[in-house]
Amino acid sequence: MPHSTSGQNRAHPLHGLLPALRPFSPAPRTALALGLAALLLPALPQALKAQESASAPAPSALTVSVVSPQAARLPETLLITGSLRPREEIEVGPEIEGHRLESVLVEAGDHVEKGQVLARLSRDVLETQLAQNTAHAAKARAAIAQQRAALDQALAQETEATSAVDRARRLRASGTASQETLDERERAVKVASAQVAAAREALSAAEAEEVFVKAQRDEIEVRLNRTEVRAPASGIILSRDARVGAIALSARTTPLFRIAEDGHIDLDAEVPEVAMPRMATRLEAEVLPAGFDKPLTGHVRLVSAEVDQASRLGRVRIALPEDARLKPGVYARAQVILGEKSGLVVPQSAVMFDATGAYVLVVEDDLVAERRIVPGLKSGGKVLVTQGLSPTDRVVARAGGFLRAGDRVRPVVEQVPVLGIPAGGPR
Repeated sequence: MPHSTSGQNRAHPLHGLLPALRPFSPAPRTALALGLAALLLPALPQALKAQESASAPAPSALTVSVVSPQAARLPETLLITGSLRPREEIEVGPEIEGHRLESVLVEAGDHVEKGQVLARLSRDVLETQLAQNTAHAAKARAAIAQQRAALDQALAQETEATSAVDRARRLRASGTASQETLDERERAVKVASAQVAAAREALSAAEAEEVFVKAQRDEIEVRLNRTEVRAPASGIILSRDARVGAIALSARTTPLFRIAEDGHIDLDAEVPEVAMPRMATRLEAEVLPAGFDKPLTGHVRLVSAEVDQASRLGRVRIALPEDARLKPGVYARAQVILGEKSGLVVPQSAVMFDATGAYVLVVEDDLVAERRIVPGLKSGGKVLVTQGLSPTDRVVARAGGFLRAGDRVRPVVEQVPVLGIPAGGPR
């Protein structure tokens, strides 16, 4: 079978020179072929590499996830921090001093009602004073009875003396009685009148003594009532400093109990001065105390009228719903909802930043392009874009840092739920 050289001619780069070497003798032809091979062999690898590159398939385009900006309204929030405080804190102490604490009936954390007895003081001294007052009252009543009898006697003597004067005047007119007798009877009337006046004054003094004794009794009874330390309002006992056997002192020194009125707890938070003009009562807030897995919904109850000049912070009070887990003094943070803004929303992973600002990557005709944007609010992994995008754009959702403008990609639309309220939806 004849030997075929077609495969060798296609592969060998010196194939075109062989016909030109045939007229020469074998030796000169061999020398010439070796010289040409020495010249052409360095270019052989490059030629082979170009042939392989031309025959290799083109690389496939990179697949990327893209999203379309969606119109929505995001809540504009402000993060603030602070501590839980009782809305109204009541300090309860004894209303009388110098008495020993006999019993304490409540503990910290107990819920108490208005008027409930919290502690009792000793009553021994006051009960002795009350017994003494009872004796003084009986003595005053006896003195009044005695003075009334004396007054009745003086009035009778005055009446008798007046009658005697009248008889003496008639007898003196008829000449039967002397002037001396008439003068004596008139002096007796004056003495009787003076005795009546004195008896009236003594009776008034006895009655006044009775009133004084009664007032003393009322005071003792009030002090006896105050030996029971009662809650001035309903609420929760925050602290108990009362100790059995201790001598009760004034509430101004150390209160026996501290009560959170009605159990209401507020968040006392600090607000930067730049945000104070936007603070107003009734603003909604989501409060997350330390240790809670879910926030509580409250509202701004009080906004301070001044800003601290040293810290440049103002204060707000956020009212919280009743919850047995709330403890005064616990740290908490809150998101105050200042309002809402409308715009197009994209995932936060799609937004990138450089020295000139924010930008996203969009896909146009399967090519990556850079688009400058003006970002606004950020919430829940979403960014609201106020300028730079339209609803028809296809924005690269992730991995934008691995792409460059001009890269060819294969976009795959990704459905991403939008945080917030769709623009034009119900408010």
